[in-house]
Amino acid sequence: MKILVIGGTGLIGSKVVERLRAKGHEAIAASPSSGVNTLTGEGLDAAMVGVDTVLDLANSPVFVGPQVLEFFETAGRNLVAAEKRAGVTHHVALSVVGADRLTDSEYLRAKVAQERIVAASGIPYTIVRSTQFFEFLGGIAQSAAASGSITLPTAYIQPIASDDVADAVTAGTLGTPVNGIVEIGGPEKFPMADLVARFLRIVKDPHDVVGDANAPYFGARLQPDSLVAGQGAHLGKIDFPTWLKTSKYAQYASAA
Repeated sequence: MKILVIGGTGLIGSKVVERLRAKGHEAIAASPSSGVNTLTGEGLDAAMVGVDTVLDLANSPVFVGPQVLEFFETAGRNLVAAEKRAGVTHHVALSVVGADRLTDSEYLRAKVAQERIVAASGIPYTIVRSTQFFEFLGGIAQSAAASGSITLPTAYIQPIASDDVADAVTAGTLGTPVNGIVEIGGPEKFPMADLVARFLRIVKDPHDVVGDANAPYFGARLQPDSLVAGQGAHLGKIDFPTWLKTSKYAQYASAA
């Protein structure tokens, strides 16, 4: 197969491209730096010549504000229009578990808008909704840091390793379009504040973490299971200590 991977040089994209090529497929890692820009449409038609499947892993450069919706809607429309011109037969997109439940989040509302564009395109599709990545724990902490402390929700989080995400996305890309949503998540769930506090202790970050059931998560108020994968979800195998050993924080793994 010939597969165009939008965002193919990012965290998940680079891993998926490697996996696809190892399986004998022609995987093209597309990004603005390679001359393919989904916002302007630049390079899309040329990149899609002979492509069977498009995998969209591109992410908005910001998480709040009107630019988020503009990014996902504009990029989504440009992609599906180019796919129709090229005769692409499968569109795969990576989204977020709970996106449709957390309408207070500008980012998640924009992801739902992206999903709707894909579903309405008429192109066979697969949407892979993932829980948060272990790799984002530091970013979650930073997003809530103020005056030396961090206040985070006590709702559950079910983090998944990027390698497990890449495996699932690769399988979805090579599989038959489901014309619906597939959910993936990590092997365990934890109260968000507790896991972030544990992570910061391990990496010797001095911030205190305060758990508050009403604390917002990127603008959204969480119910206990808002970010947890549903019944029947595909669960990854890499748990927190195992992920830590192969992450950039590996020097701290013995403390996990």
